[in-house]
Amino acid sequence: MEATRTALVLDLKGLLCPIPVVKLAQAIKTVQVGDLIEATATDPGVLADIPAWCRSTGHELVSIGRAEKIIRFAVRRVK
Repeated sequence: MEATRTALVLDLKGLLCPIPVVKLAQAIKTVQVGDLIEATATDPGVLADIPAWCRSTGHELVSIGRAEKIIRFAVRRVK
């Protein structure tokens, strides 16, 4: 398997639900299958919303974590 490249970095800090999910949904269409989108957000709702979005769309949640008020996550486009 080839190395995954980070195709896009999103700054979603300061945006409230559902905007981070909407921005991710728009961005995923702009990258190649297998590419990674890394993002930072501040809305604690993304801790539930992003995994749920990945389950419903079939994309892979590679990582999600919180440090202080910053939430970082990475999603791989699967299809």
